[in-house]
Amino acid sequence: MANSLRGEVLNLYKNLLYLGRDYPKGADYFKRRLKNVFLKNKDVKDPEKIKELIERGEFVMKELEALYFLRKYRAMKQRYYSDINETK
Repeated sequence: MANSLRGEVLNLYKNLLYLGRDYPKGADYFKRRLKNVFLKNKDVKDPEKIKELIERGEFVMKELEALYFLRKYRAMKQRYYSDINETK
């Protein structure tokens, strides 16, 4: 049981680290914060609490993805629709 949770935690950390490359405040800022959060919870032994923390991390991943998609959407919209507004 502990090994499967350990693998999930490591996978979550790697995925969050990957997503943090494009964080608006910078990759170094994100990496520091991520490391601090994971170190703060390193002594948690209860499997249920670990699962809750994993779920929270997955929620953060989804929020980051939504942030990035929204940023890309805004950039595309500005790029393609700014010409229409300028011609009016």
